[in-house]
Amino acid sequence: MNFKTIKQEEIYKGKIISLVKDTIELPDGRTTTRDVVLHNGAAAIVPVDNQGNILFVRQYRHPAKEELIEIPAGTLEKGEDPLECAKRELEEETGYKASKFSYICSMYTAVGFCTEIIHIYLAKDLVKTNQNLDEDEFITIEKYSLKEAIDMIFHGIIKDSKTIAGIFATKELIENNKY
Repeated sequence: MNFKTIKQEEIYKGKIISLVKDTIELPDGRTTTRDVVLHNGAAAIVPVDNQGNILFVRQYRHPAKEELIEIPAGTLEKGEDPLECAKRELEEETGYKASKFSYICSMYTAVGFCTEIIHIYLAKDLVKTNQNLDEDEFITIEKYSLKEAIDMIFHGIIKDSKTIAGIFATKELIENNKY
């Protein structure tokens, strides 16, 4: 099918996102509009320590109006390699570096209206360094086993989509000895 963007109008430009109104031509020749949130993308990490525990960050997320338990993640700088972003965010948010990274997957967060794609990595062989939070970040670190994390998903404690995807992908890798 052929969809063609005829016009793009910027509605809002912010620090992390921009909002545009696209006029598109549909395959049958009619036109319609779509509101699209533009985002540079992000990288996320499932950090697993030598005991098999996953390191999580707990932080307040204003849109949800609550603290959420998540895997570490951060927004890509323009042109930044996702793995480099993952390495940077792992140390900044958790105070750990890893010597082994494996690519897990990439996923759109809300493909119906947003261009954000998150690249998820598994990190192993963790070494403690120092947390280096942004001035507006207030993060605590928590560790849970894979089983505990999965239980937390099914009990509604872990609600973040990238975290859920990362945990289930890690479970699959471990169960199929691809870890």
